[in-house]
Amino acid sequence: MRRHLFGLAALAALALTHPAAAHDYRAGDIAIGHPWTRAVAAGAPTAAGYMTLRNDGSVPDRLLSASTPMARTVELHETALADGIMRMRPLTSGLVIPAGETVRLEPGGIHAMLMGPSVPFARGARVPLTLRFERAGEVTVELAVEAPGARGGDHQGH
Repeated sequence: MRRHLFGLAALAALALTHPAAAHDYRAGDIAIGHPWTRAVAAGAPTAAGYMTLRNDGSVPDRLLSASTPMARTVELHETALADGIMRMRPLTSGLVIPAGETVRLEPGGIHAMLMGPSVPFARGARVPLTLRFERAGEVTVELAVEAPGARGGDHQGH
């Protein structure tokens, strides 16, 4: 009996130290999975936010904007190949999330560009990011700060 209780206590402690499920968010029909960013030093001109956006609804939605108190401004950007050169361009009309589909914000593609971070982003920290959707409304998520150069598979601390 005592060993069984110890095992249950150990599982509960493990669940509290690895809140992976707590790092998923929802706004209306939009499921937001594993929001993250890379560590940046003090004075870095930019940082980028990544995540998955899954629309479980029957109509499209649109991510209109994002903001954080930890950067001067946030823009939605897309990286695309143009004339043999990779270029970033702002998505001024927002980002459509089609009904029943998942859109990935990831390195080398669509991302939230955090312009002028006000503090360094240290690995293991969290950066609040408020997302505003056309239909689903507003939700604040936390970007988990991973190592510089991370590709999103680290999942350290979440």
